[in-house]
Amino acid sequence: LRSRSAAYGGVKASLQSLDNQNGNLQTRSLNGIVSKDDLVVSEYLTTLLVVVSSYLQWERSYESFSVFVVPRSSRKLTEDREGAIFAVTLFKRAVCDFKAKALQSKFVVREYSFDVEEKKQLEIVKLSVQKKEQHGILVRWLKVNLTQLFMAWIHLKALRVFVESVLRYGLPVNYQAFLLETDRKRSKKLKEELNSLFVHLDPTASTKDVSYDIPGLCQQDYSSYICFHISTSVLEISEKPDT
Repeated sequence: LRSRSAAYGGVKASLQSLDNQNGNLQTRSLNGIVSKDDLVVSEYLTTLLVVVSSYLQWERSYESFSVFVVPRSSRKLTEDREGAIFAVTLFKRAVCDFKAKALQSKFVVREYSFDVEEKKQLEIVKLSVQKKEQHGILVRWLKVNLTQLFMAWIHLKALRVFVESVLRYGLPVNYQAFLLETDRKRSKKLKEELNSLFVHLDPTASTKDVSYDIPGLCQQDYSSYICFHISTSVLEISEKPDT
């Protein structure tokens, strides 16, 4: 279980780190936000992506960060409640100066390369396939072993019923064990019916004297028959596709 869970968790973590769609504009993936047409890349020109919180301040100041900024080249690519990402075109020789001035004005320049992003997308597709495969392997393994564990658990319950029956009713062994499945609404009524049906086996179970104590047993749970609760809630969890 540990090795299979670790294999699946490792692939899932790698995929989330590459395809982060839930972070803020400074960290989230730009897949689907930036297209090749948004970028101007030539021998002398390049495009920077800048995270902006104040639109008005940005529009008033970005051209002053360097004389090599292309005038009116600012374009908003996306926005959220906290800010927006703008693309701005400038000469490559001014990139370092522009980044320094932008940082002083509390604007964040994001590193971005379309070629690198394409490679990242190929890696995301590859990891998505691996994640699906690892998820299937893990779920199949869990289903098989859950069945085996549940069977072993039922056997242990049966052994406990037998031992408790011998301790309470003594020898010779003349007991009948069975499984009853019910819902929560009818559980209390069923217990009352069973207790009245087998009250002749242990008359003390019908007493209302709460001061009567049996070592190792709670008075409220004591009945004329041996009964152990088996919770099947783990089996009722609906199987949902992994996302």
